[in-house]
Amino acid sequence: MTMTVSLSQLESTLFKVLDSYSPQLTTALGEITLTVSAENYSVVAQTLKEHPELAFEQLIDLCGMDYSDYKNGASSVFSNMLRYAVTSHLLSLTYNWRLRLRVFAIDDTTPVLPSISHIWNSANWYEREAFDLFGILFEGHLDLRRILTDYGFIGHPFRKDFPTTGNVEMRYDAEQKRVIYQPVTIEPREITPRIVREDNYGGLH
Repeated sequence: MTMTVSLSQLESTLFKVLDSYSPQLTTALGEITLTVSAENYSVVAQTLKEHPELAFEQLIDLCGMDYSDYKNGASSVFSNMLRYAVTSHLLSLTYNWRLRLRVFAIDDTTPVLPSISHIWNSANWYEREAFDLFGILFEGHLDLRRILTDYGFIGHPFRKDFPTTGNVEMRYDAEQKRVIYQPVTIEPREITPRIVREDNYGGLH
C-alpha cells in the first residue's frame, strides 16, 4: 500500500512540476519511467535534482540503449522508433523514491545528446561508457573518450549491427617487434548444437 501511494504521489508531482515540458510517464512493475525530448533533457534533469518537491540528489546509473529491431518493429511507446536512447536511474534520498529517466537521440546516424555530467558528477564515466559502447556523443562533456575498449578499437560493440567477431584483431608481429592491428581473420560460421542421446541413459531401457 505504501509503495502504491508513493508511486502515485511521485507521478502527480512529476506532472505538476514538469507540466510545461510535456512529460511522458509510464508505470510498470512498480517503477516509473519518465521520457523527455532531447530538447528538454538538460533542463528536466536539472529540475529533477534541484526542485524541492522532487530532490533526486543521486544518479545511480546511466546507460545507452539500441532499440533497433525492438520486438520485431513494435512502435508507439518508443518515441516513433528512434534507435538510440540514454536511460538514467535516479534516487531521491529525501523522499525515498526512484525514477527512470529516458531520452532519445533524434539522429540515428550520429546520435547526440546533451551531457548531464555537470548536474550529477557520477554521469561522467557512465556517459563515456555509452559513447564507447554505443557511439552516443554527449555535448558539453569535458573528457569524452573511450573507457573500456582500446584506443585503436573500431566501432561500438553494443550496437546491434556490430559483428560478433569485431572488425580488427590484435597480434604481436615478430618482425616489427610490436603489437599490430589487422582485419579479422576468423571466418564466420554457424554453430549447430550437437545433441547426444544414449540408449541406456539414466538406467532406462
